[in-house]
Amino acid sequence: MKVLLADDDRVFVEHVSTRLREKGHTVTVAVDAMQAFMFAMKNLPDVIMLDINMPGGTGSDVLKKLKLSAKTSHIPVVVVSSEQDPALDAHVQKLGASRFLRKPLRFDALYEALERQAVGNLPK
Repeated sequence: MKVLLADDDRVFVEHVSTRLREKGHTVTVAVDAMQAFMFAMKNLPDVIMLDINMPGGTGSDVLKKLKLSAKTSHIPVVVVSSEQDPALDAHVQKLGASRFLRKPLRFDALYEALERQAVGNLPK
């Protein structure tokens, strides 16, 4: 599975990328909001992991743009954030996110979310 990991926390990115690659996924990393949108448009990943707080715009802004584009609207987006706002989960799902996960990330929850996205995207 091709995963676009959009997060500006380099330690988090390194840790998650390593774990995903160990599971056989191909990972592309974007470190800011503009780069995340550009990479999504260019690479058309199978799933996007998107942080909410990034330089160059918010994850919410990127999510809105992704869902408005016919080219990327079908790509599942898993939002990952350390924000403690209890309304954030509902907010990002209303914008079109497939799943919301809090940091610190539980890898079992991440693997489950990716597995659900893979199954959900199988041709019918």
